[in-house]
Amino acid sequence: MTYSGAHGLGTVRQLWQLLEPVHALVYFAPESYEEAAGLGYATDERWPLYFAFRAAPLGPADAELVNALFYTFSPSMVRRYVAHSWQPAPPARVLAARAAAIDRALQALLGERTASPDLAEAARLARRAAEAADTAGRPLAAANAALPWPETPHAVLWHAATILREHRGDGHITALQAHHLDPVESLVLHSGAGAAPAEAFANREWPAAEWSAARDRLAAGGLLAQDGAATAAGLALRTAVEKLTDELAAAPWSALTPQEVARLAELLLPPVLDIVGAGLLPTQGTLGIGMKYDYEG
Repeated sequence: MTYSGAHGLGTVRQLWQLLEPVHALVYFAPESYEEAAGLGYATDERWPLYFAFRAAPLGPADAELVNALFYTFSPSMVRRYVAHSWQPAPPARVLAARAAAIDRALQALLGERTASPDLAEAARLARRAAEAADTAGRPLAAANAALPWPETPHAVLWHAATILREHRGDGHITALQAHHLDPVESLVLHSGAGAAPAEAFANREWPAAEWSAARDRLAAGGLLAQDGAATAAGLALRTAVEKLTDELAAAPWSALTPQEVARLAELLLPPVLDIVGAGLLPTQGTLGIGMKYDYEG
């Protein structure tokens, strides 16, 4: 079926690119480490708080569930962190700490902007899109959408960004599976297509043997060259995955008119620049946010 959404796929992708830093801040802000430490989580690395904060909306999820829904982390890594995720605190307390962390972090980074009419308008528009998201078959989006809405505009914006981000992420897994890419293959091909060097994906902790085996499978299918770079067929496959991901992420934005979508993008740019400019987020991510794909939309 040909995509016939209310907004072009380039617009859908642009909105993800703008909202992703808003959502991702919660995993890197010093306030998050402080709140996690207050619950008893180790904070010498970010993974204990990442797995706890991201999985908490699911309730006391076990490693098998988290592995299924997060998809691209090695199962052994998920087991190591999630096995202890709810020992320091139950999910309800983790959610309270997560909310406190992002509230404090956004206030610290955005300052007076948190009380501005522009941020309040952005929050209202993003919330309308988030509330329009159909979460059937999208467990992480559904779990976050079931949480109560906060009251302050900057917290509303973050919550909306999180619902929309997880809605897109759930759809991205569907797109990967529709194109027969297993978790490690999806990372190997993404790296080969230029999202980031293979070394940048080491934080997913796939054993070298499994990474190499995935490279061999993709090379045998004509998707990777001998140097690990994606072939024309590999790039075409990755483009198809991203196109389907954008198509599956588009529906919530139908709640906004083209003028409202353009206005939201305009309103988001200053706070996003504040967030990115703080230097807390990785300078080299593995999501491929800056990548360009040759498809119409």
